Amino acid sequence: MSSGKRTGVFVCHCGNNIAATVDVVKVAQEMAGEEGVVCTKDYVYMCSDPGQKAVIEAIKENRLDSVVVTCCSPNLHEKTFRDNAKAAGLNSFTCEIANIREQCSWVHKDRGVATAKAIKISRSAVRRVGRNQALEPIAVGVTRRVLVIGGGIAGIQASLDLANAGLDVVLVEKQATLGGHMIQLSETFPTLDCSQCILSPKMVEVSRHPKITLMTYSEVQEVSGYVGNFKARILRKPTFVDPETCKLCDDCSQVCPVVVPNEYELGLTARRAIYIPFAQAMPASYTLDESACLGLNPIVCGKCKDVCEAGAINYDMRPRSEIVEVGAVVVATGFDLYGQDNLGEYGHGKYEDVLDGLQFERLCSASGPTKGKVLRPSDHSEPKDVVFIQCAGSRDPAQHCAWCSKICCMYTAKHASLYKHHVPDGRAWVFYIDIRSGGKGYEEFVQRTMENDEAIYLRGRVSRLYRENGKIRVLGTDTLSGQNVEIDADMVVLALAMQPSTGTAEAAKVLKIGRDKDGFLAEAHPKLKPVESVTAGIFLAGTAQGPKDIPETVAQASAAAAKVIGLLSQPQLSHAPTVARVRKAHCTGCEMCVDACPYDAIHLANGKAVVNDVLCEGCGACSATCLRAAIEVINATPLQMNEMIEAVLNF
Repeated sequence: MSSGKRTGVFVCHCGNNIAATVDVVKVAQEMAGEEGVVCTKDYVYMCSDPGQKAVIEAIKENRLDSVVVTCCSPNLHEKTFRDNAKAAGLNSFTCEIANIREQCSWVHKDRGVATAKAIKISRSAVRRVGRNQALEPIAVGVTRRVLVIGGGIAGIQASLDLANAGLDVVLVEKQATLGGHMIQLSETFPTLDCSQCILSPKMVEVSRHPKITLMTYSEVQEVSGYVGNFKARILRKPTFVDPETCKLCDDCSQVCPVVVPNEYELGLTARRAIYIPFAQAMPASYTLDESACLGLNPIVCGKCKDVCEAGAINYDMRPRSEIVEVGAVVVATGFDLYGQDNLGEYGHGKYEDVLDGLQFERLCSASGPTKGKVLRPSDHSEPKDVVFIQCAGSRDPAQHCAWCSKICCMYTAKHASLYKHHVPDGRAWVFYIDIRSGGKGYEEFVQRTMENDEAIYLRGRVSRLYRENGKIRVLGTDTLSGQNVEIDADMVVLALAMQPSTGTAEAAKVLKIGRDKDGFLAEAHPKLKPVESVTAGIFLAGTAQGPKDIPETVAQASAAAAKVIGLLSQPQLSHAPTVARVRKAHCTGCEMCVDACPYDAIHLANGKAVVNDVLCEGCGACSATCLRAAIEVINATPLQMNEMIEAVLNF
């Protein structure tokens, strides 16, 4: 290296996180012998206030041009030490982090090997920083409007928080109404509040808020752009009913000849092709399901329009796309239940009296298909023996879902309690692996269910169930007593695993954000950035990110809203200047870099590659792909990478 820069190296002990495996003092001594290094220090906690002050003082006293801090991950402390460099009068991009914790001390047991590796990592960072350019962040304008995808409780809460902070909000929901799964619940644990009583006022507030544009029966088809300046293309599907004109008289539904399963009631009842999902639906209007209708092009039936005195039905409505400019996106696409058809041991979903948890909620609800009476779907008789099976499809990596769905223990206890309230002389049996009731008042709720004889809890799994003599015979094991158990049940309720909705996968694809191994949306950092995606400006809320209950969902939605408010309250945003640059004299316009870029930041203009600096994240995929070295990332050039490799190999 012959940059002529005066570099300081600061090595952190990180308590014993690094020092227990790495000889930190030796690392500092070795760095003192590197060309261009004029100052080295080691300290027990370099990120502490005294440690940071020592860095600032050393920069000033030694007239340093560049700094290497040998410590932990740059994800944690790069900003901290770059701010220190700036406070001492340096350009912040002349500071680099050498990671000797996650990449060294934590993955080695041999102190000699770890120390040698730490020296190499530090030496390579010194070589790199010697050729770093002084840069300034790229200024980015801000659109103070937010797109919220999903109209369940997470999307509703985030939208209200954002709108009440003065931001314009576009709330997109693919169903014909707001509410999500929460509106289907009978009551909520542990307080047994009516879910509709809690949620309906918020749905009304969203529909009437002057800052919120509500787009139900709509889908986000495409999102382009970057933080502060996204463009979303939204498909608004036709409802064929004008919500402003519709009188909710129900005359149209009465004459419709088509009968299809009712999604809101989870197939326990039927609906017509023209319908309103439920009484409190928002928007309060009917929707004509084109896929169920006998035909609109040409019109086959037309009875609904004939009886509509208000003239609200319009068969000429067509899908239309709208382009919305937003500064940030909140993804709240919710969950689906694991399909019963995946569970062969529980009948593949073929038995009418084997229900999932949401179906049982509808039976218990006063607005449900049985008006709050718990009745068997098969013969509408009152079930006297009901078996509740927990972890149905959960915690079973060999056959089904590996994860714990988090809420099943609680809602099963609630179901048992509700059942005993509706059928006092009935018996509730609960098969469980173990009880997980982490939440305020949750453990007490489960204990009350057990102690008040509301349910008989059997620790063990159900191996099989089948229909016999009009009953559902349940075969299981009580592992506490070591005995096999056979129960002839009138009804079985499965606490099915919670999994990401199909809309979650679609949203991730459209937004180009990651998902974890289970299909839930991946957060940028599980502890420090739990509501942020890896793409700047896109935030996560609710069960799309992972299983959670209503209080946690609401809290995360408000956290996502707070992050957006903080982001869009700035007069302008800044983007890291470590982006790709093109040597136009070398570029032949082969488009290999265009295809390689995961951020769509490169395009061709006049036969040459052009980089959109704001979209570019400096990943280096383009540079690695280019055969002619015509494109490189600033402060991560091929020359710097070669010198880092030479440093590691002791060349």
